Amino acid sequence: MALEVLDLRKEFDGLVAVDQVSFRVEHGKVTALIGPNGSGKTTIFHLITGLVVPTRGDVVLDGRSLRGLAPFQVFRQGVARTFQNIRLFRDMSVMENVMLVHRYAGGGETLAAAIARRRLTKKEDETARAAALSSLKMVGLEAKKDALAGTLSHGQRKLLELARAVAADAQVLLLDEPTAGVFPDTREKIHQLVRQLASAGRMILFIEHDMRFVASVADQIIALNHGCKIAEGAPDVVLANEAVVAAFLGPQAHVQCRAPKPDSDAGDHGV
Repeated sequence: MALEVLDLRKEFDGLVAVDQVSFRVEHGKVTALIGPNGSGKTTIFHLITGLVVPTRGDVVLDGRSLRGLAPFQVFRQGVARTFQNIRLFRDMSVMENVMLVHRYAGGGETLAAAIARRRLTKKEDETARAAALSSLKMVGLEAKKDALAGTLSHGQRKLLELARAVAADAQVLLLDEPTAGVFPDTREKIHQLVRQLASAGRMILFIEHDMRFVASVADQIIALNHGCKIAEGAPDVVLANEAVVAAFLGPQAHVQCRAPKPDSDAGDHGV
């Protein structure tokens, strides 16, 4: 089974942000979504997680359509996400930030209610704390569990966001620029965590601009330009693709998306 993006198209007031994009993210695999700024990467994350509704197409997780679900419903179907601009509760402790995932995952509870309901039953509290501590140990933040999230360094905040995603016990992890602005030791830690999570059977889809990191951690790459998929495949193949190199380094001419011919042996290309 897999996360499937099927012929996604999204228009904003006549502007096509994503056009005819399809790909699969498999269990136990790490997939990178790359492209220059404005290529549609973040819009695809928004479409998968229900922040925006596709103009056309579908997102299917293990045979179940996610189209039309609200973000909290997508989360409860097993999709967790981090953001390029880190979104933590700065005045809550590191532990509370992770425990919040368990409160929010409770049946029918809204995020606002989860934040307001700081008191738990003893059994809930023990379960949530144990799971949160396990996630913090995984990312190396157990010693910071009682610190306010706002006091963490940038790299530590990135790790805390990842800990929250892990604590959600989601099948799919969407990571938006997980290594942006971090030091090399934190980048290596994130590399190890991503591979560890994939080895445990999670589906990992991440956006990243550091091509060395992408090449070292990804099993496959989806490359976008002007909202279109221009290449798909193994890192060494995609990163050597002329269209991909031109998108990152050369003049960026207007791209017209079209579906590949059924008998084409270049089925991994969407332009």
